[in-house]
Amino acid sequence: MTLYRLGLIDYTNVAPLTHTLEPGKSWTLESGYPTDMNRALLGGHVDMANISAVEFIRNADVLAALPDFSVSVLGPVYSVNLFHRVPWTQLEGQKIALTVQSATSVALLETLLKLDGLNCTLETTEGTALELLERGYAGVLRIGDNALQEWYALAGPLEDGKPTSSMLTLPHEKDGVFITDLAMSWYEHTGKPFAFAVWAYRKSAPPPLEVVAHLREARRYGIGHLADIAAIHAHKLNLPPRVVQHYLWNFRYHLEKADRDGLERFAELVVPGHAALEFGAF
Repeated sequence: MTLYRLGLIDYTNVAPLTHTLEPGKSWTLESGYPTDMNRALLGGHVDMANISAVEFIRNADVLAALPDFSVSVLGPVYSVNLFHRVPWTQLEGQKIALTVQSATSVALLETLLKLDGLNCTLETTEGTALELLERGYAGVLRIGDNALQEWYALAGPLEDGKPTSSMLTLPHEKDGVFITDLAMSWYEHTGKPFAFAVWAYRKSAPPPLEVVAHLREARRYGIGHLADIAAIHAHKLNLPPRVVQHYLWNFRYHLEKADRDGLERFAELVVPGHAALEFGAF
């Protein structure tokens, strides 16, 4: 029997979807960065993965997605941030350092700069936000767990026991560094959620129903045990549990109509004339 191969993005924000996922009698699991899973799915090394939304859009002729899975937010995401030394409106002509870990976040940054009429030089390199700012970049795109840690290190801390202490009240500028949350900027421009990832599969290899059922059960458990999962990842990230729990409950994991509308709007902007996005019936 040929085993169905699932690819997982190894980030905290998908933990409620993947915490209890295990290999089964008819499927295997492997994990990596979003760009790793993009390549693995498109190269036929896995059959389905929670991949970057922009790669789903760019490859809509060969990929379909589960109809009720996403990693989306309506407003701030906290882990896709541009750290910059000058205000956003003054980034014209400046150099911005990009990560290689996520195609969607890079495309989102490019889209937001274009919407605001800003022309910047984008260069791929790696390092922390502060390291790259010290090297002369005007802006640095950071994503995932590292971005969450670096955001909190700069914008925090939350003060326990203080009624006004909230993730929503932490500053967006501190010590001469501005922080632009790209998902929040997207919402301000469009009024729509932003879908960072979907569960996509090659149309030639749709998932067995038992695999889809396993994914839905894992999500049900994860959302129902959010505090426990947040505590585990807070320990790994050396962050307060309340910060990670807020971070996780902020996500939309079901690809509802508003999320699809946001995905379609993003598709129009990044790939005009793209093939129709297809969602399987499961």
